[in-house]
Amino acid sequence: MRLLFTMDKRDYAPDAPLFIRPSARAVILRDGRVAMVHSRKYDYYKFPGGGIEPDESREEAVVREAREESGLIVRPESVRPYGLVHRVQKGEKGDTFVQDNYYYLCEADGEPGRQDLDDYEVEEGFHLVWADPREVIAVNREHPHGPKDQAMLEREARVLETLMREGYV
Repeated sequence: MRLLFTMDKRDYAPDAPLFIRPSARAVILRDGRVAMVHSRKYDYYKFPGGGIEPDESREEAVVREAREESGLIVRPESVRPYGLVHRVQKGEKGDTFVQDNYYYLCEADGEPGRQDLDDYEVEEGFHLVWADPREVIAVNREHPHGPKDQAMLEREARVLETLMREGYV
């Protein structure tokens, strides 16, 4: 998969243990809008997606995560690679957090069904929004988001900018 960009804060100790957590993220487009998960509590947007479990492929993870976070049912045969964002920064426990974020262009069937959210996602008020990419970029960069890691929000803004530059939205 092609590398879209690298985000390396260089804020970690060189000898810190690594915490590696790859993720898969769904890029679902409709009528010039993008399926995004919005946090009501912290007012930010993210692509539906999350961690890849040890027993699943990246493609299986993107289908599962999109359903869990947004309720959208991704058609597995529609999943195709878009790009990778490599992220490295100091972790929450003094380790070095390394995350390869694999973005996939996907198509989803009909209207969303029931979400299957983790406790923190329920607490943050995750919900599906068909968003204008320009609005998402502005909100993620300009609004306060409490304790949320700005690097994650900037990652999503930069992926959206790449999609726009390449004519997807």
